[in-house]
Amino acid sequence: MRNDEALGGSGSYRTTRTEAFSDGVFAIAITLLVLEIGVPAGAEDDLLGALADQWPSYLAYIVSFASIGAVWFAHTVVTEYLHHTTSVFVRLNLLLLLVVSFLPFPTRLLAEYIGEPEPARVAATVYGINLLLTSLLVSALWRYAVHADLVRRDLPDEDVRSLTRRLTPGLAGYVVMIVLGLFLPVIAVVGYFAIAVFILVPLHHLRRRTSSG
Repeated sequence: MRNDEALGGSGSYRTTRTEAFSDGVFAIAITLLVLEIGVPAGAEDDLLGALADQWPSYLAYIVSFASIGAVWFAHTVVTEYLHHTTSVFVRLNLLLLLVVSFLPFPTRLLAEYIGEPEPARVAATVYGINLLLTSLLVSALWRYAVHADLVRRDLPDEDVRSLTRRLTPGLAGYVVMIVLGLFLPVIAVVGYFAIAVFILVPLHHLRRRTSSG
């Protein structure tokens, strides 16, 4: 083993282990979300009504599933654009996974308090900050990769610029939704879902172009 590998120095690394480990963390985080949806207790007389009363849990689940899916999709595109990684990239990636794996907690806050005016503001704010940090770290991963010349040399410059443009609007969107959440928490949560969809749809096209390259 090289010294720089043993000490976590500045050597280069293949992307495969980073991708595999990241995919595992994303999969666990997205699976944990469903655990926040409980079976109503003592609802034998009106099970349908009891299920309907759990709409905050369904809303939180759908938004968080889409948000983690969007981050995973963006992360997949970023890593497939690379020909190798570095120790700095790996550490940034670990920070991203730290924030992603925390998301089930604010999801539970939303599920429990989105229907209560004052607590809902706090829950929506914590949730939005978590998503903003996630978006910041994805953007930081990509910008570092471009700056450190980790991007595959056979990729068109327009693809690189296109991905940079697609990642940037999410940052401003999350800031706007965090502020909106202080007044209209439910609307802010729907806005988080819209941002996730905005990221998912265009990146599907980018992912297809990368795979065919």
